[in-house]
Amino acid sequence: MNAEARASSRRECVIWGDYPHTICTATQQISVILPAYNEEITIGSMVHLSRLYADKVIVVDDGSSDRTAEIARKAGAEVIVHKVNKGKGRALKTGFETAIFLGADIIVTMDSDGQHNPAEIPKLVAPIIEGKAEMVNGSRYLNHTDKNTPAYRRIGQTILDKFTNINSGLKITDSQSGFRAFAASTIENFRFNAQGMAIESEMLADAGKAGFRIKEVGIGVRYDVDGSTKKPLYHGLEVLVAILKDMIFKKNI
Repeated sequence: MNAEARASSRRECVIWGDYPHTICTATQQISVILPAYNEEITIGSMVHLSRLYADKVIVVDDGSSDRTAEIARKAGAEVIVHKVNKGKGRALKTGFETAIFLGADIIVTMDSDGQHNPAEIPKLVAPIIEGKAEMVNGSRYLNHTDKNTPAYRRIGQTILDKFTNINSGLKITDSQSGFRAFAASTIENFRFNAQGMAIESEMLADAGKAGFRIKEVGIGVRYDVDGSTKKPLYHGLEVLVAILKDMIFKKNI
């Protein structure tokens, strides 16, 4: 698909689904960031599908030991390689900086393991294109419609949501979502300090402090492709400790 066809497809998709009133002549450049660590199995399809809805797809290979970078390039992505694994926070920082350098107006972040559906990108970018938000959070739990999240995950998620919302002053229903959209102008407000998965909560804290208008839209998620290298309990505790440290740090300022 050539650039003109992709742009046409993106415009059609922006007016699809939950946002039929969106103006289809929007010309803002959309870049998708896919932070990746040993995702050679899924990265090719994620890049290919994302290119149907974006002008640029940027893969940040965070120290992979497999063919992630090679496959991503062949699929048409701009690829930045960290020689060593630096964590998702640094990978996102690299991705944001690259997207800005390449002229992005809107930046979409997605996980690379296939959990997210690139066809939902138009739903996330629509509120930004319409001038109604600076940040959009894809939520699995909006309106309590999710039926797929395992019970043990949902319990831990509820705890992380509560503490993230206290720390950020927001009312977010899915604080750990990696599927988000941002106006490019927001980049200067994010610290990108968290090295692990706590980056999702940190970015919400930064967005709350900056006073961004934040919208949530419902998204689907697949758990049969979960490639996380960490056990959910360990992951949850790691994120919770990071949130508590951030709360203590703010209190001591």
